[in-house]
Amino acid sequence: MATFLMLSTLGPDGAARLRDHPERLLEVNSEVESMGVKVVAQWALLGAYDFATVLEAPDERIMARVAVTLGSRGTLKTLTLSAIPVEEFINNLK
Repeated sequence: MATFLMLSTLGPDGAARLRDHPERLLEVNSEVESMGVKVVAQWALLGAYDFATVLEAPDERIMARVAVTLGSRGTLKTLTLSAIPVEEFINNLK
């Protein structure tokens, strides 16, 4: 499984929906997991992004499908980064 970091920013509709129904965040996580991606950890943030989520997916194609599916709703924007464990990164440099 590949690891990804997804940074998300809520749009006005997404913020209103979350304010009115905070559990929606957990529902979205369940939807993501139903697409074959594991939510490893998640934090609410202060600053330029509203959430940081660590995900594990079989590959970048599946992760791209998740990002497009979430973004197509118009309630949030995402920035998804591929994450390489530092030990693996060092070994690849040798």
